Order: sequence, then structure tokens, then C-alpha cells
Amino acid sequence: MGKQTGFIDYTRENPSKRDPFERTKNWQEFQLLMPESSLRTQGARCMDCAIPFCQAGTDMIGSGEIGCPVYNLIPEWNDLVYHGKWKEALDRLHKTNNFPEFTGRVCPAPCEGSCTVAINDDPVSIKSIEYHIIERGFQEGWIVPEPPQTRTGKKVAVIGSGPAGLSAAAQLNKAGHLVTVFERDDRIGGLLTYGIPDVKLAFGIVERRVSLLEAEGIEFKTGVDVGKDVTARELRRKYNAVILATGATKPRDVDTEGRELTGIHYAMDFLTANTKSLLNSNHRDENYISAKGKHVVVIGGGDTGADCITTAVRHGAASITQFDINKQKSDVREPDNAWPLFPIVHNVEDAHKESEAVYGSDPRTYKVQTTKFVGDKEGNVRELHTIQVETSFDENGHKVRTVIPGTEQVWKADLILLAVGFTGPEEAVLDSLQVERTSRQTVKAEYGKYETTQEGVFAAGDNRRGQSLVVWAIHEGREAARECDRFLMGDTYLP
Repeated sequence: MGKQTGFIDYTRENPSKRDPFERTKNWQEFQLLMPESSLRTQGARCMDCAIPFCQAGTDMIGSGEIGCPVYNLIPEWNDLVYHGKWKEALDRLHKTNNFPEFTGRVCPAPCEGSCTVAINDDPVSIKSIEYHIIERGFQEGWIVPEPPQTRTGKKVAVIGSGPAGLSAAAQLNKAGHLVTVFERDDRIGGLLTYGIPDVKLAFGIVERRVSLLEAEGIEFKTGVDVGKDVTARELRRKYNAVILATGATKPRDVDTEGRELTGIHYAMDFLTANTKSLLNSNHRDENYISAKGKHVVVIGGGDTGADCITTAVRHGAASITQFDINKQKSDVREPDNAWPLFPIVHNVEDAHKESEAVYGSDPRTYKVQTTKFVGDKEGNVRELHTIQVETSFDENGHKVRTVIPGTEQVWKADLILLAVGFTGPEEAVLDSLQVERTSRQTVKAEYGKYETTQEGVFAAGDNRRGQSLVVWAIHEGREAARECDRFLMGDTYLP
């Protein structure tokens, strides 16, 4: 602990961002780098707690979670930044996290919710410090390929190149195995590339890391749909082990009158097509779902819905509305959400700030349930009908929606985006490898062990855990690599 009174002497400072209105005119990342002096001051706010809840990881209290899933050594690199030891801080950061440049941009920072300073003050700016450590490392040229000195001769196939697949591949490669990553899309990155708008995580950032992994010896094969282009039998014959990291990509639908109308799309189809067109032609090919001039309604109050807002506002939508079926969260923690749990509170995300800057108000409306979609004679959606509901829980903990009479409303809607979550992984690859599923349709593989019902086949990330965070995918990819290495070699030194 470099400065014992740092958390008393200094207040939290967040990195500057480009103006919400101005940044909607392009697709550039908008977070700006902080001065080194400010970062060192922020590092000084860390108390170096005897029990650092910020890095506690998978510890659970009730139904909540605390700390960093990848066990980042947060107090250590906070103190190193305070003392200006940036390269040492980078070494400590990479010790637990393969891709800080991803989490430093898109992670909701559960670590900050568990920061001890956050008991009665603003938490340490952990996410900002992480972001700046990794970017400093790239700027200084400290991050270079580090291929393994020896090879085991064992071959591993990783199916899926999202955060779970990439972290598993990186770790297995470090152990000396020959790793091939299969991706059915045309670019590596999975949801990092096509599920998150470029303004939040530019493809160049993903590509930068993938180039390093290639230089370290990992082979990437794009445009390969396992189960179709290559059979499960071929994989099992050619590779000593397989890791499934295919994500949970089956979108949840809404069973509502008028669902068949043109103009109603899954959020991920909207986001993926936008990014693909942006990267291929800067949208000149017009091969995407445009929101320009349209009244856009986003159904779903989560991060994917916010990403739809980020995208639609840059298209030039006529209006944007986001429906959340739940009530607006409190500005402070509820009694059942006490520290050090991840804080479930009302937040104004960057997407909402942008929408307000362009259209004059926060786009969100709460306690809204869609009752039907209405279209014109050509079958295009034109209206959306809703009613307000109250949410409660029955004796079994199941949600109950109760309609509030007299709250019916009609909304203009030319483009409706469904961002109501995912139901699990797609079946084709899982069926081809004959792995069993749970009652939730996720891959049956025990947490901490990750081996499926097929020997030598492991699963990590959203296809095993269910829809979750990038940082959890990285955590599971690392752990699955450890268990895969143990399976291949009889023992392992991977963390």
C-alpha cells in the first residue's frame, strides 16, 4: 500500500469520453486515455485490503456474485501503477487475464462493486487502470509474441473463437500443445467481433491480439462450420482433445400476435449485420438492417438492447425507445443487494447518454409488456401495442407478471429489435459430438472440471454456463484449458 491515506485524500476520477452527441457521427472508440499523474493518484486510492474482495472471483453469497472472475491481482497492480512501475503492473495483469484490452473496455467491473472503499464512497477506478495498463503495454512495445519453447505433440481443436475459445487456446498453446481454432464466421472473435459494436470494442483491438496468438503458434480457421464442413468423427480422429466454446447463440423469441411481420428482428442479427457491413465496406454495400429514418423500438433492457441503441442512433433513426419489463432500479443498493455483491442499481449507460443527446430524453420506459404488433397491408410492422405490468415472485421464486388495467399504449414502430436474451447453445455441433445437455439446454459439464459426457471433449463459456459476461467466458476458457491439459498430460501447471 503505497499511500496509506490515499482513499481519504483522493476522490474517484473517471476517464474522459468524447461528447455523446459528437461521437454518434462515427464508429470510433470514444474513451480517452487519462494522464499518467491521474492514474497514479487513482492507484493510490486502493487500500490493499487484508481480504481483497475485488479479486475474490467465484465466491458466492446467496444468489449474487462478488469480485473479479479471473482473480485479477488488483491491489498489486494498483500499487505498481501508483509507483510508476507500469511494466511490472502489466506482468501482474497478464498473469491472470489473457485479454485485459477486452475486459478493460466491455466488462461491467464486478470488482468495483466489491471494492472496500465502495462501502461508503466511490470505488477505486479499477477498470480504468486495467485499460490503461494494457494500452501502455502496447504503446511501449512490451507485448510481443511468446511462443512456447517446446511442443508436446498433442493436438487440440477449439470450436468457437469468442473470449472462452481464445483464452482456452492461449493457455493450451502456452502448455506446448498444437491448437487449432475453428470459427464458422469470416472473422475471428465471436461475440467480441460481431456481438459488440465497434465503438465499444473495435475489431482492430481483437485483430491485434489474434495476430499475437497466431505468431505464438495458434492456427485459426475461419469459415468452417463444425458438423457440416468438418465432421465430429474427423475432429476426434485428428485431435487428441476438443474444447467447445460455441457460446449461447440461440435467441429468445416473443410469442406475440403479429410476430411474423417484416421489420421485426433479433438484436444479434441487427448487430452482426451492421458490424460485418461496417468492416467490409464502411456500410457502402448496404448489406445490413438500417435504422435510418425509422421509429425503432428495442424490446429488452439489458446490455444487448443498449448496443442496439448505440447502433441505431448512428444509423440516424427517427426515434428510439427501449422497453424494460421490470421496474426502474433504485439509485442505491437494496437491502438484499448489500456490499460486496455486484451492485444492482440504476445506471445511465453510454448508449442512453447518446440517445438523450440526439433525441432529448432517456430512451427507456419501464414495466412495459408487448401485447401485439400491427402492420400495414404490405406486411410491414407499423405499430406496437403494450400494457404495463407489475412483477412479483411466487412462493417458489418464479416471476409473476400482473397487468395494470388502463395502461394500454400504442407506439410507432418501423423497426423492432428483440433483445430478450438467449435460450442456450445451438444444437448442431453438440449433437455431432454427442454431448449431453442439462435441463437448461446447456452443455452438461461440471464447473471446475469442464469435461462433457464424452471423454476428451470439454466445454467452456456460455454454452456451459448460459448467457454471461466476457470476463466469465475468459475465466472458464482458462480453467477448461487447465483440465484439458491435465487430461492430455496426466498433470498440469496451468493456473
